[in-house]
Amino acid sequence: MRDGELVDFVPVVEGPEDFDEAEVVDAIVRTDHDQPITHERRAAPRPCLTRASCSVASSTASGVGGAARQRVRPRVRTRYGRQTSRKHEGAGLVDAQRVLFRHGTVITMDPAIGDLPVGDVLVYGNLIEAVDANLGEVDAEVVDATGKILIPGFVDTHRHTWQAPLRGIAADWTLGQYMTGLHLGLSGLFRPEDTYAGNLLGAVEALESGITTLLDWSHNVNTPEHCDGAVAGLRESGIRAIFAHGGGADMYQVPSTVPHDEDVRRVREEHFSSDDQLVTMAMALRGPQFATLDVTVHDLALARELGLLVTMHVGDGEWGRSRPVGRMCERGVLGCDITYVHCNTVADDELRMIADSGGSASLAPDIEMQMGHGWPATGRLMQVGVRPSLSIDTCVSNGGDMFGTMRITLATQRALDNQDTGASDRPAVTLTSRDVLSFATIDGARACGLDHKVGSLTPGKQADIVLLAADTPVLSPVNNPVGQVVYAAHPGLVDTVMVAGRFAKRRGAMLGQVTRRAVEVAAATRDALFERAARTEALTDARTGGDWQPAPLVTALG
Repeated sequence: MRDGELVDFVPVVEGPEDFDEAEVVDAIVRTDHDQPITHERRAAPRPCLTRASCSVASSTASGVGGAARQRVRPRVRTRYGRQTSRKHEGAGLVDAQRVLFRHGTVITMDPAIGDLPVGDVLVYGNLIEAVDANLGEVDAEVVDATGKILIPGFVDTHRHTWQAPLRGIAADWTLGQYMTGLHLGLSGLFRPEDTYAGNLLGAVEALESGITTLLDWSHNVNTPEHCDGAVAGLRESGIRAIFAHGGGADMYQVPSTVPHDEDVRRVREEHFSSDDQLVTMAMALRGPQFATLDVTVHDLALARELGLLVTMHVGDGEWGRSRPVGRMCERGVLGCDITYVHCNTVADDELRMIADSGGSASLAPDIEMQMGHGWPATGRLMQVGVRPSLSIDTCVSNGGDMFGTMRITLATQRALDNQDTGASDRPAVTLTSRDVLSFATIDGARACGLDHKVGSLTPGKQADIVLLAADTPVLSPVNNPVGQVVYAAHPGLVDTVMVAGRFAKRRGAMLGQVTRRAVEVAAATRDALFERAARTEALTDARTGGDWQPAPLVTALG
């Protein structure tokens, strides 16, 4: 009941035979109580762009409307599993819960605080209340962090989360094969429940390895029901996420003349009328590599009308040599609301355009080198003043944790730097371990417009915290905490994960039943996908096992 009105009820709590009392309460809290049964809820006023210091005026030359405007699809609501109510997102099971992490090695990523060889972090509700070398006696639940390293949760700024049930399938594919075999192939066989399963599995995988914020680059939402499934999977996982609406496979017939799907308006109003949620929204645009420039201008205007940040692929292999950023600059549509993903093959002057416009960058070095995008642009971006963020991209060929991505980021840039004559005589390296950890935390938060909330262990920010077991042969003794986290840590050392003051993982184990459910529904999705593929003319040879080799996509540069 709410104000005397029935808004929802919970007839069955899934899995009660396995639940303890706290998990029953958790299951009830995760039910979506925000949609009244008897009348429609009014949408809150639409907020402005959320990236700090970013103000982009809409251009009349790039307005949305006329023949380019598509019909908004009917509103369809679909429930999947146990969703997290927006009212309760980011809140602990007990209001005003206080937790003290005591005697850990604290890497704050806040230069005003620095690192603490031994320190305490106090969490009150969903916020970090205090960070100090010794907070003394506090009325709080005490978590003994002796032998642990505390870091901010990692921020993954670009992941095609829906692809998680197909992990490993493209380990030996080129970028062109990925486009035909998966994005223009198996993707068309995804049902809404498969998109839900992929997002649930991918988000849980990220969360378990210490990624507390995930930008879901969702470019396989072919119908409104697919969108609803994608959002439901993110919410159920418990991760902090940005759902980046990327449309469906029919928008990727390169070069596409199809404008961005206007169902994005419904998604914005129905799911994300407020930006003050654990799961928020952005737009994932194709950009001039995969759509015409006119369509790109139209899509950017739509995103700005809706007050949404934009994430866009540029510089992926040969497609990136078509000067996508330069052509956007000529049309006057660059802005600080855009994150440019990859950037490998964009020209140096285009990187300066990104810097001058206040844009940000997201790099996925392991995918970029594995699929042939080109050398990671880490050093080139740093030279023009852009601190990149890091992303996993896709698990269809590579792993899904930030530790491997940080190591590859650092190793590849060191290799490029060390090609210079006299490199061994330099007084210092040009890219440090702290730089890379910054890319994976505070710089990632900045790219997502969330640096006021997360990315560092700063009092007043939300409590997204990861504890790594350092009293192990892998990390002990701790001589250089930042260097050891970047070069030696791995997902198996993630002992505790907290998101907005709420534990998702403790003592090395995920809480509740979400992991088991994620694995089960993803396995069912994988089996169903390949059964359907066997009945199609184009994908009769699609199979697991590692020996399926699709024909690559070949496209002329425009």
